[in-house]
Amino acid sequence: MISSEHERPEPSTTAGEREMLEGWLDYHRATLALKCRGLDEDQLRRAALPPSELTLLGLVRHMAEVERWWFREVTLGLDLPELYSTRDDVDGDFHFGPEDTWADADRVWRAEIEEARAAAAGRSLDSLSEAEHPRRKERFNLRWVYTHMIEEYARHNGHADLLREQIDGATGA
Repeated sequence: MISSEHERPEPSTTAGEREMLEGWLDYHRATLALKCRGLDEDQLRRAALPPSELTLLGLVRHMAEVERWWFREVTLGLDLPELYSTRDDVDGDFHFGPEDTWADADRVWRAEIEEARAAAAGRSLDSLSEAEHPRRKERFNLRWVYTHMIEEYARHNGHADLLREQIDGATGA
């Protein structure tokens, strides 16, 4: 069982829309952090469900890119360099070398979360993104971005559940 000493922020059951969306997003961010807590570098890098390349380290790197993409590149319209993925390696967030560490990935992920919070601050849930999605040729309101981010974390937290159980048998949370 994963230690319960590290509680996640429980989303309010009576909050308004904005607080509810932010609460659930923070809950899912904390869930991913909890799934990674207490593991060593080798365990965080382990692709525990072959043939899948998914690892907990890769999931955290992926979510750093997702936070950056939706909140800063789409919502704010910023042109930022890629963190891990490239045109030649679109799954670069899941491909890492010995020089890529958990400490670095965790630091980047947490920094991107803070940047995401800053990008959303003061914006209406109805405000449209500054940039269009390059393939969909659409703009998104902030409400959609929050909802999508909750979905993205929820899906990947399911992956993290399976990875963690395969790595050390820990379940829960």
